[in-house]
Amino acid sequence: MWSTSRHVLHDLVREFTKKTHSSVQCFSQTSCKNTVVVERWWQVPLSKEGRPPRLYPRRHRVYKVVEDTKHAPKEKMELILSQTVAKLGGRGDTVFVKKSVGRNNLLAQGLAVYPSPENKAMFAEELRLLHEGRPEERIQTRTGQLTVEILKHMELKVEKRTSIEYDITKEMVCRQILQKRGIFVPPHALRLPEESIKDLGDYWCEVTVNGIDTVRIPMSVVPFEDPTATGRKLLKRKKQEETVAAAVQEAATVPEATIPEATQEKDKEPHD
Repeated sequence: MWSTSRHVLHDLVREFTKKTHSSVQCFSQTSCKNTVVVERWWQVPLSKEGRPPRLYPRRHRVYKVVEDTKHAPKEKMELILSQTVAKLGGRGDTVFVKKSVGRNNLLAQGLAVYPSPENKAMFAEELRLLHEGRPEERIQTRTGQLTVEILKHMELKVEKRTSIEYDITKEMVCRQILQKRGIFVPPHALRLPEESIKDLGDYWCEVTVNGIDTVRIPMSVVPFEDPTATGRKLLKRKKQEETVAAAVQEAATVPEATIPEATQEKDKEPHD
């Protein structure tokens, strides 16, 4: 009786051990996400040749942390942009991004390529043709194409002080484009009419992007308006004076024949 129950209990324990061992084994096969580098606090003394090191059970089991890869800075991926990406750069620029961004966004969508020697040579040749090649061989960059599209739909207003006589120069127009549109135009890429611009009116200017595409932009020279409080007060006072002057001039030009005839006859009657 006792031997039979002992065998049954032994079989149950063996089956439970197998189940637990299998579950632990499956859990241990999961990949480790973080790594910690440690070293012994007490150095193990050298042993004689052919003998194992002599380890003390307490002293040589004490470790100190050298590096925790969980908090270590992650390395970034180097890529070359094949298209213009907002807040990163234009075609041919080398950028360093997170590996997740590079693999899931840039490479997956065809916005970037790996910096292989072949890709570097291709973009270097493209940049050389852009600066040194003939106009018909040059290739407009993606940023240049976007700039051309913006310039085609732009109307420029240049403010000029009417109290001072001076000419509108290229530097003034370039400064206005940068302030109002956020586009930097070097003076050598801008062309103005041959006649000097002194008076208010409508004119034009031409902007050449990367020496390839030229866009003509309508330009209007308007009077300068001071955005400060003092300038607004002066402008308001000037408008009031113009309104009063117009009213006085209109009253002075009213003919006397507009007075009703009945009123004139009453004025002619003798008074008692």
